Amino acid sequence: MATPQLAPRRTIGGLVIVWVAAAVIGVAVGILVSPAGRAAWLTVGMGVCVILSFAVQLWSGRSQGFTRRVAASSLGALFVLGVISLGFGLASLAPA
Repeated sequence: MATPQLAPRRTIGGLVIVWVAAAVIGVAVGILVSPAGRAAWLTVGMGVCVILSFAVQLWSGRSQGFTRRVAASSLGALFVLGVISLGFGLASLAPA
């Protein structure tokens, strides 16, 4: 008798964790860093998100689709940080 396959864990949770972390990092950079240094710190934040995406996907313990999940979480974090960066840029254009 063969052992039945267990239902795989949902992978969307790992993606959302990285996207939320990217949003938190972006807001923290906006609050704590001067406008001149925001671009550099957003780049550091993106690096943290890439490392976090590897860690979260390795922790899930599934090898199927690993590269796709890491890419999706990293690209989602890039999108989130890009939208936050766009907000910073538009806010800097507004007269004070």
